[in-house]
Amino acid sequence: MEVLSRKPPPDKDKDTPSTILEVEKIALKRNLGLVGAVSMIVGTIIGSGIFVSPKGVLKSTGSVGLSLIVWVGAGVIGTLGGLSYAELGTLLPKSGGEYVYLKEGLGDIPAFLFSWTSVIVTRTSSLAIIALTFAAYTDSFFELCGGPQIPVKLIAVIVLILVGIVNSWSTKLASQVQIFFTFAKVISLVIIIIGGFVKLGEGKTSVLETGFKGTTQSPFIVALAFYNALWAYDGWNNLNIVTEELQNPNRNLPLANVLSMVIVIVIYLLTNVSYLTVMSVQQLLASPAVAVTWGDKVLGAASILMPLSVMVSTFGGANGSAYTGGRVVFAAARDGFLPEILSYVHCKNFTPLPSMLCTIFISLLMIIPGDIGGLIDLFSFTAWCFYGMTFLSLIILRFKMKNKERPYKVPIVIPIVLVLISIYLVIAPIVYEPKIEFLYAFLFVMAGLIFYFPFVYWNIKLKGIDSITMYLQLILEVVPSNFPSE
Repeated sequence: MEVLSRKPPPDKDKDTPSTILEVEKIALKRNLGLVGAVSMIVGTIIGSGIFVSPKGVLKSTGSVGLSLIVWVGAGVIGTLGGLSYAELGTLLPKSGGEYVYLKEGLGDIPAFLFSWTSVIVTRTSSLAIIALTFAAYTDSFFELCGGPQIPVKLIAVIVLILVGIVNSWSTKLASQVQIFFTFAKVISLVIIIIGGFVKLGEGKTSVLETGFKGTTQSPFIVALAFYNALWAYDGWNNLNIVTEELQNPNRNLPLANVLSMVIVIVIYLLTNVSYLTVMSVQQLLASPAVAVTWGDKVLGAASILMPLSVMVSTFGGANGSAYTGGRVVFAAARDGFLPEILSYVHCKNFTPLPSMLCTIFISLLMIIPGDIGGLIDLFSFTAWCFYGMTFLSLIILRFKMKNKERPYKVPIVIPIVLVLISIYLVIAPIVYEPKIEFLYAFLFVMAGLIFYFPFVYWNIKLKGIDSITMYLQLILEVVPSNFPSE
């Protein structure tokens, strides 16, 4: 039974009046089964990356052979990362992903800096990239149809608002939408793969036969290729962010991670083979929209299906990114690292409405000045800084929580190797081509300390914050949430 009461929130002075509504036994619900979990990971990973990154990978590697190795290698890194996160997720079964693990392994400051960076940069820029890719392919669709052009950024705004509505309305609806779009986007990529096999059967192997001709000799440039490929695989960690909503996480978390990554590696490899079977290296590098160029060469009059397929794929990716991105905000706010209102749940729909609105709002701001290439660089650099710290947290927790039960335990060599890979991915691009953007990203991350010490460490409360929280509760119909959900 849900009990609605008026009482001051915890840790408040007893003499301070408060009319903040609190609801007991309100929490996120476990609506994600194994199929939904696999769809969540696959659907989030297969978003815009496979339609944006092939150019960057091929350009940085310099050869067809190395580019395909990078695609497989990036998938293996994502798989190993998923296995490491599976141990963390079953050891600490809370929503919030890296934030929770950093807090337990490295302490409050790294966890706060992650939540700060995630809210302002990584999750929101990822969502903005996907929305902009959807908009770019929508623009090409109208061009193919001879219809009027719509400003790309306006389309991206509409997409973000729509996925925000879906995820704010119902967790189950968002999960169902994710399953539908996941199957739809896999079918569209299967079409590309089948088209590639047909062309291979016709003897179109000249590009693939070039092998490693032209391969770059610089390991630093290869790191940039991995940036592009790993961006396409990003999402391998998203299931950990919604652990509280996963049914039987001890079984489904590691199983879903492995199944999802195997599916995506096979699809990505075969899709790239198809691209390189149909297009020359020069044509692929010159293409403004790889899938559209592929469709023009293979499908003829039916090429209009390609931008439609990409639109389906990226919308599903946007839905998954919004679903998981809001949970990081939710988890950090629940621990007092962000404003308390962001940890509240809608009293009827059981969705983290305030955190979702916050994520969508900041993503909308990212669209205004952002371009896809610049956002990918910003996202990749900051993301792999924190991924490396998370793998380090796993190693540390082996000692800090050595007696705690682990339903799943990854070989310790895996997180050690991933820490080294993370260091390489962060340092190599800086050594090869120092960019002022990397310095800006670092300074932005550290700027979170300006907010951490006064508002978290010293717990300074802004005047009127309780009144604002109360009015937002009434307007949004949200209440404090409990953990764990049952």
